[in-house]
Amino acid sequence: MYGVCRRRLNIAEMKLSADTQKAISVILIYLALLFFLIGIAARLKSEFHARLEISTAGFVVAAVLAGAGVIILLFSLTGKKS
Repeated sequence: MYGVCRRRLNIAEMKLSADTQKAISVILIYLALLFFLIGIAARLKSEFHARLEISTAGFVVAAVLAGAGVIILLFSLTGKKS
């Protein structure tokens, strides 16, 4: 390990292109849709004893992921256009 200079990666130094940000936002939105559907399925499953907890968790995760996806999408749209 002698002579090898390791540089710490700082989050502020990382630059993502607008296309990468759009791709991440689309992935987050589709994950939100998946968790929303999991919440719906858990709510409809009548014999399952923990359906309320799973459906509530699914809806909360879906809301957080959708919010993050929309925020990232908005930031990617306001980037420089060339």
